Amino acid sequence: MNQNIENPNPLLQEWNTPFNIAPFELIKPEHYRPAVEQAIEKARREIDDIISDPAEPDFRKTIEALEMAGCLLNQITALLFNLNSADTSPELQAAAMEVSPLLTNFANDITLNPALFRKVKSVYDTMDQLGLNPEQRILLDRKYKGFVRGGAALSDNDKEKFREITVELSTLSLKFEENVLAETNDFTLHLTSEDELAGLPSGIREAAAVLAEEKEAKGWLFTLHAPSFVPFMQYADRRDLREKLFRAFSVRAFRGNKHDNSSIVKRIVDLRLQLAHLLGFGDYASYALEDRMASTPEEVNSFLQKLLEASTPAGTRDLEEIEQYARRLGHNAKIERWDWAYFSEKLRLERFKIDDEALRPYMPLEKVREAVLGLATTLYGLTFRENSEIPVYSHEVTAYEVHDGDRGIIAILMLDFHPRPGKSGGAWMTGYREQSREPGAEVEGRRHVEAGRRVIPVVSLVMNFTRPTPARPSLLSHSEMNTFLHEFGHALHGMLSDCTYESLAGTNVKRDFVELPSQILENWAWEKEWLDTWAAHWQTGEKIPDEILMQLKKSLTYNEGYACMRQLSFGLLDMAWHTLREPFDGDIVAFERAAMAPALLLPHAEGSCMSVSFAHLFSGGYAAGYYGYKWAEVLDADAFSLFRERGIFDRETALAFRKNILEKGGSREPDELYQAFRCREPSLEPLIERSGFKEVQTGT
Repeated sequence: MNQNIENPNPLLQEWNTPFNIAPFELIKPEHYRPAVEQAIEKARREIDDIISDPAEPDFRKTIEALEMAGCLLNQITALLFNLNSADTSPELQAAAMEVSPLLTNFANDITLNPALFRKVKSVYDTMDQLGLNPEQRILLDRKYKGFVRGGAALSDNDKEKFREITVELSTLSLKFEENVLAETNDFTLHLTSEDELAGLPSGIREAAAVLAEEKEAKGWLFTLHAPSFVPFMQYADRRDLREKLFRAFSVRAFRGNKHDNSSIVKRIVDLRLQLAHLLGFGDYASYALEDRMASTPEEVNSFLQKLLEASTPAGTRDLEEIEQYARRLGHNAKIERWDWAYFSEKLRLERFKIDDEALRPYMPLEKVREAVLGLATTLYGLTFRENSEIPVYSHEVTAYEVHDGDRGIIAILMLDFHPRPGKSGGAWMTGYREQSREPGAEVEGRRHVEAGRRVIPVVSLVMNFTRPTPARPSLLSHSEMNTFLHEFGHALHGMLSDCTYESLAGTNVKRDFVELPSQILENWAWEKEWLDTWAAHWQTGEKIPDEILMQLKKSLTYNEGYACMRQLSFGLLDMAWHTLREPFDGDIVAFERAAMAPALLLPHAEGSCMSVSFAHLFSGGYAAGYYGYKWAEVLDADAFSLFRERGIFDRETALAFRKNILEKGGSREPDELYQAFRCREPSLEPLIERSGFKEVQTGT
């Protein structure tokens, strides 16, 4: 970008910052709309140049040029939508809502342009005569199918319908996310007496007291954010308070107020169905799955059913054991959803002599951070150097240079650990800049580089971990540490990417393949050989006792049947919504309960509704794709079995995973990449074995 003295908008200026990273502190919400408008106009000119070129369409002048068009726009929108999830405000939310229709309309202008589509189709039709390498063939295939799936082959009337549908969907998904965040922030459980805290560990009490003090309230405050909600449900003895907190969580965006998502869910489902019908599909799942490893609803449902059959005996056993244990403690009522985590954690402690809270002192966040980054050093030779000169979007964010031996800096990594009112719940990896290779000497919107030079990605991990208190540092539960590993696996996918084209780099892979790099890394969370290298008590420095580590490993299959069935219930709900073939105007709760019933062991909480806060489906890009978590579990269990055979730190195996999976992004088909790593097709058996289902089936 050239310096523009007359336009002070920092989004349109050259960024004289380390690694050309956005000067976050200079960018205000009011800068986004004018910047987006100017960037769209620039991108239109780039598209017009492709269309008006009198030469015969070819790969370089049509497909590569299309890939590069809109570089400035991509840079701006990455900032806007990442910050809208990680550090938002009412003003930023308004800006996102304001520009979303502009962006969708522009995207439609591209895919619905008949002259541009003719050029793309001309190149696609001659693919076999062009001498393209595998990555170029993938790019051409993606671009062409993107046009077709984007309505390029529709009639003029249907193109207008397609445009209307996609614009409305883009705004509805943003509104859905806003409502869930507002509802999550809206509720607090205010406790004022010690007896109400019975069963809660001291660290959880301290965090609640700190929050109350920040809000100028007496006593303790608990919220619906995970670091507060999860341990309260696990440890609070007061069943009535657990129920109160759970019910508040389960009715988010379902309270009949201005943040109610019921009508939005119905409208999104209806619009997706209309879109699918326009494009010739019977339902939205058939449309969405066309570009997945599991390519049809029938294949997905068959996969879910196989796993359900494998896990149901173990899930039924898990429930019976919890019921028996609860009765032994004098609980004679039915086990409800607000009881499960509580009794499950107590039985886990009795059976394995460990619980999440007992492990927290051994997992201070700083140690976990060093260990997780250090695992990348051991496996892949990466090193991480904090650089305080790199701009960040919050004072709580730390930025690192990622070094790869004599290859130098290959990525920038940002870590954002703790919940804030402006941060959505959960944990995720995202990118402010994707990896690619420069096709020319200079591209406006990027640093001046020599042709073919690798553009380093800027990756961010956003999490919601337990905050430190005046009395102790941030101490992670084992599940939080596991979450860190999961998201860091995604980060490795983004940072180690070595593709030519941005749209194929890093995590830009088929949705049901994207979780393999994240889920495989979770396996190390259970390995004594790794935990022994770093986990130490934050006060005494003592390592986790061997007995605890041994019991931790044994607990890997604890309640895994129940956990698997719960995950499958989410997948079934997803597929139910997206295999509808007629518009839905029924009762959301009744529909949801019927869809999830085959995989549910516990009764629904009266008045609750999951769909209205199920962000993965309605604002997170997993529509007709939630099954992918379990699909990727099959891959990760099978892939990790090779590490188990050769050693969990085996560099040769790690480098093979890096070369064949992490570096390749979407530049090859997932099946091809996996077989190149594993030298065979994936097997379901390692997952069945790891989950402990086989022992239940055989009665051992």
